[in-house]
Amino acid sequence: MTAIERSRTVAVVGAGTMGQGIAQVALLAGHRVLIYDIDAALAADGVGMVQDRVERMAAKGRLDRAEAEDAIGRIAPAGALADLAGAALVIEAVVENVSVKQTLFAALEEVVSPDALLATNTSSLSVTELAAGLAHPGRFLGLHFFNPAPLLPLVEVISGFATEPVAAERAYRTVLGWGKTPVRCADTPGFIVNRIARPFYAEAFSVYEEQGADPATVDAVLRESGGFKMGPFQLTDLIGQDVNEAVTRSVWESFFRSPKFTPSLAQRRLVQSGRLGRKTGHGWFPYGPDAGAPQPHTAAPEEAPAKVTVVGDLGPAAELADLFEEAGIAVTATEHGGPYIQLPGEGQLVLADGKTSVEFADVVYFDLALDYRGATRIALSASEDTSERTLAEAVGLFQKLGKKVSVIGDVPGMIVARTVAMLIDLTADAVARGVATAEDIDTAMRLGVNYPLGPSEWHERLGRDWAYDLLHHLDERCPGGRYAPSLALFRLGYAADADAVEEEAEYAAGEDDTTGESA
Repeated sequence: MTAIERSRTVAVVGAGTMGQGIAQVALLAGHRVLIYDIDAALAADGVGMVQDRVERMAAKGRLDRAEAEDAIGRIAPAGALADLAGAALVIEAVVENVSVKQTLFAALEEVVSPDALLATNTSSLSVTELAAGLAHPGRFLGLHFFNPAPLLPLVEVISGFATEPVAAERAYRTVLGWGKTPVRCADTPGFIVNRIARPFYAEAFSVYEEQGADPATVDAVLRESGGFKMGPFQLTDLIGQDVNEAVTRSVWESFFRSPKFTPSLAQRRLVQSGRLGRKTGHGWFPYGPDAGAPQPHTAAPEEAPAKVTVVGDLGPAAELADLFEEAGIAVTATEHGGPYIQLPGEGQLVLADGKTSVEFADVVYFDLALDYRGATRIALSASEDTSERTLAEAVGLFQKLGKKVSVIGDVPGMIVARTVAMLIDLTADAVARGVATAEDIDTAMRLGVNYPLGPSEWHERLGRDWAYDLLHHLDERCPGGRYAPSLALFRLGYAADADAVEEEAEYAAGEDDTTGESA
């Protein structure tokens, strides 16, 4: 199945910001483009806005002048839906209302040719439901562009229950030809990005609600340790608390109120108070000329221990041993026991595993990092029973590595670790249910929300049992189903264990054969 020919017309219904952006993408790909809006003046304004942007691109040298003039001549407003009769693809970008969209597509179906594709740019509504009532639902699908469409590369290509594979493939190849990065997705609540991204917000809000850390500290840890470009509190203030909560609530309701997607009461109160973020001057943080930058908790300087003992395999934190030695700290290693870092005062430093410090005699937990060498901040977690010496040694140890240290409450799974584990679990479940491939989910999360790694990439890096074990421990301490690891995640870990056993058996058999031959 080939892409839609550049000689064919692409129509966009809806002249708002998103509609204009999609029209610009199709226009610069070489198509003739029509913009229709129920308000003819808005359609004309939308065309003018796109033409102005193309003109500015040429003026800045980002587009050849002749190409710009040609493009400006290929876009026009449509005065009526009937004017879209020759379009090979019609993309809708109107209000997020099921009945409005269904009425629109029923009318379009009466106008366009039998081979034309009909697509919705919805970010939250069911593609299957929108196609209900159409005479030819097989040619209907979702093309979810991200805002601003001309700049962001990701497009989710969503197949509804009745979408024909040839239609989805034609749309996929068309978008690919436009220079975008399409990913294939089944019709599921939130599609890929808005489904998988829920824990990034939910776990941060949960840590806050548990009095584990304030918003500025949570954001700083996720940025400076987890490698995320923005923290969830800062990001939702930018998106709008009402918008973000509405998406969360929509996904939760669509999944029959699954505890995996339970909305945040703290965010609900923020919305109820009218503190919607930047657009109202106050959200999680205040904004305006007198508002200072949010300040995370940073521990005061402590003296680093002169030596430590690394007990067992630290797994994702194994590189810390080298960093300690490079910082002039004597390191003794023992393979038996652990995994933990033994401090001189007999306390232990343990990588977040879903358990709590209060369960042990003298333990400080440290959070997961994308890259311990490159991380500029590390979070530590301790209980009231943790000795002052152990906590001070743990703080000083990471400060000796040049890291800022944030001490948070005794929160199981801490911040980065529980967030990443939940992202991994939701991805494994989505792949097992045929929502999308692991590769497409990774691509979507990197390009759609700028994550440092896709969830499956995190999974491979951390080890196949890591997320399952952490969530299992979390589920024991926070029962109710939110943290119960999925069957898909269990199977991935089990398959990895089985492979390891088989490899060990093959290796042992090979050693026996070699010994026999030598004898």
